[in-house]
Amino acid sequence: MKRIVMVVLVLAVPVSMYSDDFSKVGTAAAQFLKIGAGARASAMGESFVAVANDVSALYWNPAGITGVQSLSLNASHTRWFADITHNYAGLVVPVGEAGAIGLSVLTLNVGEQEVTTVENPDGNGIFYGVNDLAIGISYARALTDRFSVGITGKYIQQNAYNEYASTVAMDLGTYLRTGFHSLVIAMCVSNFGGNMKLEGTDLIALADINKNVSGEYNPDARLKTEAWPLPLNFRVGIAMDIVGNKDQFFVSDVHRFTLAIDANHPNDNVERMNIGGEYAWDETIFARAGYKLNYDVERWTFGGGVSVGIGNQQVGFDYAMVSYGDLGKVSRMSLEIKF
Repeated sequence: MKRIVMVVLVLAVPVSMYSDDFSKVGTAAAQFLKIGAGARASAMGESFVAVANDVSALYWNPAGITGVQSLSLNASHTRWFADITHNYAGLVVPVGEAGAIGLSVLTLNVGEQEVTTVENPDGNGIFYGVNDLAIGISYARALTDRFSVGITGKYIQQNAYNEYASTVAMDLGTYLRTGFHSLVIAMCVSNFGGNMKLEGTDLIALADINKNVSGEYNPDARLKTEAWPLPLNFRVGIAMDIVGNKDQFFVSDVHRFTLAIDANHPNDNVERMNIGGEYAWDETIFARAGYKLNYDVERWTFGGGVSVGIGNQQVGFDYAMVSYGDLGKVSRMSLEIKF
């Protein structure tokens, strides 16, 4: 128990560094890191830190990958606003008593856009792209039969035309099975790391050091850019199977219902809460719903899934739909294969 308390305190320290009396909305870079991975978690209102028992745990809580029992692969695709695409892929490899390791890739792609200028407002024939990338390597291990810890180290990069910014960061997570029925308490600190600062050739300009003299040498000057922190987030949550076939309140060999609640403390926004539930029939057909509190436009989330055996593999397909008010609806699809 002392070890558990120490881990909780360590995870809470980074959050206290960002606890100020004023709002920091819009003061963090790499906002694509805040877009969730996996249709299952999205359908549950992103209340997933204490559920996190599939490959998408690499994003939500790396400690959760200790619950992945076999080599598993997950791929997720989201059609975001304005023809923006968001993709996620993860791989988890259990290594016995040594724990589990994982690899994840997260991308956001705007697609090619034509450069417009004052002289050519309809485009000048030159195209540019805006791309974001995060690559992570994770390791998790069960310290006891109830308590697991996990860590992810990741490289983050953003590209916009000829400018780029990059840094490294890490996620730290814990996963505690309390022994009270199926209650799980979990925490995760995400994106704890360096700052992002744009650099590139378009920031180099000629400087006229004396406009009163004509024909003098104009040296190169570099436009100054500021460094911005990553969207650090501290997430704590609980989850419990209300209905199930083990130590639940209501025992059933066919039905399962999981209730999950998350609380979020981001460094660039207000505190938020996520509530979600998942119903499973024979662990084959799933229905999910969630609700988000204190968000600007996000509220209800819905989704479902199916898991079937194909040969020696277990294949699962999940879908989620999230409404963003006037911005429209976003659909997310995921495919997970267990070998």
